[in-house]
Amino acid sequence: MFAALYRWLDDRLHLDGLIEPFRHKTVPTHRLSYWYFFGGITLFLFMVQVFTGILLLLYYRPSANEAFESVQYIMTRVQFGWLIRSIHSWSANLMIFTAFVHMFSVLFLKAYRKPREMTWVSGMLLLFLVMGFGFSGYLLPWNKLAFFATTVGTQMAGQVPIIGQPMMVFLRGGPQVTGATLTRFYGFHVAVLPMLVTVLIAIHLFLVQRQGMSVPPKVEKAWAANPSLRREMKFFPNFLLRELMAWYVAIATLGALAALFPWNLGVKAEPFASAPAGIKPEWYFLFMYQTLKLIPSKVWIVDGEVLGILGCSLAGLFWVLLPFFESDKPARTRTWITGLGIFALVFMIVMSVYGYVAQ
Repeated sequence: MFAALYRWLDDRLHLDGLIEPFRHKTVPTHRLSYWYFFGGITLFLFMVQVFTGILLLLYYRPSANEAFESVQYIMTRVQFGWLIRSIHSWSANLMIFTAFVHMFSVLFLKAYRKPREMTWVSGMLLLFLVMGFGFSGYLLPWNKLAFFATTVGTQMAGQVPIIGQPMMVFLRGGPQVTGATLTRFYGFHVAVLPMLVTVLIAIHLFLVQRQGMSVPPKVEKAWAANPSLRREMKFFPNFLLRELMAWYVAIATLGALAALFPWNLGVKAEPFASAPAGIKPEWYFLFMYQTLKLIPSKVWIVDGEVLGILGCSLAGLFWVLLPFFESDKPARTRTWITGLGIFALVFMIVMSVYGYVAQ
């Protein structure tokens, strides 16, 4: 029956031509091959986000008067609503985590090298958009913690010279965080960002398909010296089945976290109330937030917060363009790039931990 259905579709859609590249596609096999799975896990968690987000949209109402109550209704009255919301929230955090792991694995495996520079750039833009997903979705329950965290986050954006104030007003929909901010963030979260991410994912996957999987320089050199050491597996079905097993691990982890640690709703936002003590952004922004707090209020004649925002922006731009800084001596270049990656990873971990323990 399935063969007949496939032939019927193939006569009309020419499916053989579409899947032909995957039949011949291979994936290099070496002792570090397991790092390849994190890109697919991130994609899987994005699909979980889309599916659970659509279910939540059936009941969510994006207004300051109804947002908190609608989420409360989802968690208390809708069958399995608490589980769907917990899965949505946990998968958002896990997606950002696996995206960071994928980014650093690409860096340390030197997969950004020529001709894969644009693959790196598209991946970094996806990482920024995924963090934007987290920032915009954080406000939607309209609870106190999210309200004041969004106030602090948009205020930081307002410190950027020249464009900061217009950017802050654009994000907030006015000078303050109000119901207009909630409506805008809702639009970003369910329409603008999904559209941009979908387009970038298509570009990223096309580039990966076009260029193939990268091999670390040491493995590449060993294979060139002794071709008999070269190992590859077929993408379909060998690698794909292994990727599906990684997805099973991801969904098991996600289900356990959502069931054992349901996502808390908190208290409804009160715009005129005082900010709670020790307000902090989400963990993936905490290292930047804590860095800005350590900068003095004035550095010579420049405001310290402005200097910090500019420094973070320039560092992000440099990180996106990192593959283009390779010199004619790639071995030396990769050494300092690896050292920079280790420094960035340690810095992010230390500042995040310090941000959690600091009062």
